[in-house]
Amino acid sequence: MGSALSGLADGAKGGSVPPSRTCLGDLPEGCITSILKFLDPPEICRFACLNRAFRDASSADVVWEPKLPPNYRFLVERVLGEDPRCMGKREIFPRLCRPNRFDGGTKEALLDKITGSMCVAVSSKALKITGIDDRRYWNHIPSEESR
Repeated sequence: MGSALSGLADGAKGGSVPPSRTCLGDLPEGCITSILKFLDPPEICRFACLNRAFRDASSADVVWEPKLPPNYRFLVERVLGEDPRCMGKREIFPRLCRPNRFDGGTKEALLDKITGSMCVAVSSKALKITGIDDRRYWNHIPSEESR
């Protein structure tokens, strides 16, 4: 702020130094990262569209790690079938937010973008009842009413 005022004073004396203008891109990346950590993922993506400084700060692992569930490493290995050490947190988040089938397509998991909680769907073919070995209870009869 002071430099802008001194620039105006120099211009009044006949100097050719224009006043400097500050903008959002002048904020340090660490400051922007600290702000983005407290936002929801959709808000982070909207801020990333503002300028290069926000885009660079939004791709930091520090921003995305709190948005992932505590067991995200296990989920990446089990659901995505990949090594989490080879992926960035920003890459892991959208991949977990998509419906991912695993265990031969009998289970599906996805991460809620806002709450960060996992949703898991288990098909009837993946269910097992222990204690009853009678095959009469285990016939799969498809019907048009079931999904």
